[in-house]
Amino acid sequence: MLLTHPYVPGPRLLLPALEGALVLGLLVASPRLRPRVGRLERSAALSLVGLVAVVNAATLVALVRRLVDGGQTDGRALLAAAAGVWLTNVVVFGLAYWELDRGGPHARLDPADRRPPDLLFPQDTDPSVARADWRPGFADYLFTSLTASTAFSPTDVLPLTPRCKLLLGLQSLVSLLTVGLVAARAVNVLT
Repeated sequence: MLLTHPYVPGPRLLLPALEGALVLGLLVASPRLRPRVGRLERSAALSLVGLVAVVNAATLVALVRRLVDGGQTDGRALLAAAAGVWLTNVVVFGLAYWELDRGGPHARLDPADRRPPDLLFPQDTDPSVARADWRPGFADYLFTSLTASTAFSPTDVLPLTPRCKLLLGLQSLVSLLTVGLVAARAVNVLT
């Protein structure tokens, strides 16, 4: 909602309205985490994360297109737009990892549900650094996303499944484009 008009794909309030409706529906259907969750709730949560990721990528494409066409000369607005895309990228992929790894946050609450991990955390490999019943929380996934967006690769967490490898690769690509193209051009405009 904070991006200026040229960077917003589609009608300005359409995406926030769709996201708001999905979040409200999720909160009504599942106000707190519990071990079992319905397929509809899980699909809605994954759809919301996917929708935000697609719109963020479309915003980046619009931003890059505007740069290539030479239509953007305000360096401050460009830096603000790039920062918005980058921060959204960090949050949305943190949510994606949180929703996908080990069956999602609901499945991780169930001690009997021992699905294999999509991401291997250091706590999974060394019993001396974590309790035996340790499960990653949202902060772990957000940190993974933050490091992937700054290093353009995973750091201390290893992707184990093809879908997680693809997600980390996509996240790194979006971050690299944002930082490399947009920020470099904005700094050039400012000087």
